Amino acid sequence: MKAVTVTVPTAEDMRELGLRLAGLLRAGDLLVMTGHLGAGKTTLTQGIGEGLKVRGPITSPTFVIARVHPSLAGGPSLVHVDAYRLGGFAELDDLDLDASVEDSVTIVEWGEGLAEGLADDRLEVIISRGEGPGEGREVRIVGVGDRWSDLQLGPE
Repeated sequence: MKAVTVTVPTAEDMRELGLRLAGLLRAGDLLVMTGHLGAGKTTLTQGIGEGLKVRGPITSPTFVIARVHPSLAGGPSLVHVDAYRLGGFAELDDLDLDASVEDSVTIVEWGEGLAEGLADDRLEVIISRGEGPGEGREVRIVGVGDRWSDLQLGPE
């Protein structure tokens, strides 16, 4: 596993990190995001969506559980899932995500312990808040599998 840790001071910086991540992503990629409420998972996803040039707006899919954002530029669609209210893998499996994983970039918020089985290769994105107010976020991106063996984000 290869890991990269980035300090993200503001929401705009989180979106910029998403843009950088989007440059690495292709159809079939899975991102499993972990972080407390308000950590910045959806903000990061908004940056990824912007970078992938998908139809928006990208908002938290908490109540609909999954949203598909088609590409506006001939690239992969973005499948954005919120697993917060799911009771386990069986409910995630009921969404039939494996049918779209090969053709899309799939992001599963709150997916730790649930979504790893969707793909052998994935990015695990862990977002932690700083200790004090205004401390920003720390984003740890762990590449799992051969696809991510040389994970590098490139210049900021």
